Amino acid sequence: MKSPSPSALVLSHVSFEDTGTLGRLLETRGFRIQPIEPGLSAGAVPDPKAPDLVVVLGGPIGVYEEARFPFLKQEIDFVERRLSSKKPIVGICLGAQLIAKALGARVYPSKTTEIGWFPLHLTDAGRDSPLALLGDGAPMLHWHEDTFDLPEGTSNLAWSDRVSHQAFMVDQSALALQFHPEIRGESLERWLIGHAFELASRNIDLSILRRQTKEYAMDLERRAEAFFSRWLSDAGLL
Repeated sequence: MKSPSPSALVLSHVSFEDTGTLGRLLETRGFRIQPIEPGLSAGAVPDPKAPDLVVVLGGPIGVYEEARFPFLKQEIDFVERRLSSKKPIVGICLGAQLIAKALGARVYPSKTTEIGWFPLHLTDAGRDSPLALLGDGAPMLHWHEDTFDLPEGTSNLAWSDRVSHQAFMVDQSALALQFHPEIRGESLERWLIGHAFELASRNIDLSILRRQTKEYAMDLERRAEAFFSRWLSDAGLL
């Protein structure tokens, strides 16, 4: 009997921030991908322990805004129960903050806007992890104003000149990334449209974002595929 294809549940908050390079990799490896929108699910969120992989994507809201966005309480509970199962989960940007929150760490405004392509520096622990395949000091897309304290028992894996905590792991099963290694160059214009008000209010030069994406994104896609492949392999999914 043919074994069933592995499953990946993707928690998506805004349509233009998708799985990108990670999604393409999962598709080529035969994963069955199920996208859900936590803000619209109204209690219909699947069993957090059922999928082989959970991916939690970014979005322009804060983890601490439960009063404004009540669904966040349900999503944090979902992430907490997934973490307790020790089955693989990866969080990107807001997803990383949700993992930090579910592990009891503080998530809060970082007092700086980090939007654009800036070097991602690795710590010693980061250089000894799958993040090494992204390159130490390589340009990376950052898009956030919030940050998190490190959950108890974890080590910081990466930092930037503006934000000190950029990534952590819990054993081999949970990966939290504040930055965006999943971005594909062809997707940038959707981000610029979706974040139009935010970008204008912060005087972000779109021509610089476009130029840097054209310069860096293709190489990042190659490095990101190698990085995600290594992490998925270490997590027992490839």
